[in-house]
Amino acid sequence: SVTRVRDGTMSLKMREELLEEVAGDALLTTRRRFPDCKVELELTEDILYLPMDPLLIRQVMVNLLENAIRHTPPDSGMDVQLKVDDKENMAVFTVRDEGCGLDPGDLPHLFEPFYTGEKNRMDRGRGTGLGLAICQSIAQAHGGWIRAQNRLDRSGAQFEVAIPLYDDGSPKQGSSLDEPGQTVMESASQ
Repeated sequence: SVTRVRDGTMSLKMREELLEEVAGDALLTTRRRFPDCKVELELTEDILYLPMDPLLIRQVMVNLLENAIRHTPPDSGMDVQLKVDDKENMAVFTVRDEGCGLDPGDLPHLFEPFYTGEKNRMDRGRGTGLGLAICQSIAQAHGGWIRAQNRLDRSGAQFEVAIPLYDDGSPKQGSSLDEPGQTVMESASQ
């Protein structure tokens, strides 16, 4: 499955879905697994029906939420935001944690398969290093992107995933998944 997602041969089960419902389901799944997690959810006022494979987008969201929980101290929180980026004609899902942030040396490698980071050697037993690589492949398969950076407002990491809106910028009409995906990795100096 990983190979099919990465090389573009996996067929997406695209259908119009309400992004808020997919995000809510991902949050519910995460809260069941981590009942003590503190998550603030901020939704856009726009109703975002988008063409997507909802199971794959949900998996991206769950992966980012669980990563944030693993890297955030228990007494800290995280926030999730859904918004529309009019400049890029994208719906953007953002997860920000209050952990120690991303090591600048890890940023260029975060989305490489099997990369787990030098700073977090103790976390190696928790995963295979495939989660972010899969997230990147799913975002790109949808014509979108994923990016990571350190937060500018406090310590912690920030991950953003974008999915294209329709041709006219509206979440309700037309369809455009022809644009190639991109991956952007940014590091913010603190």
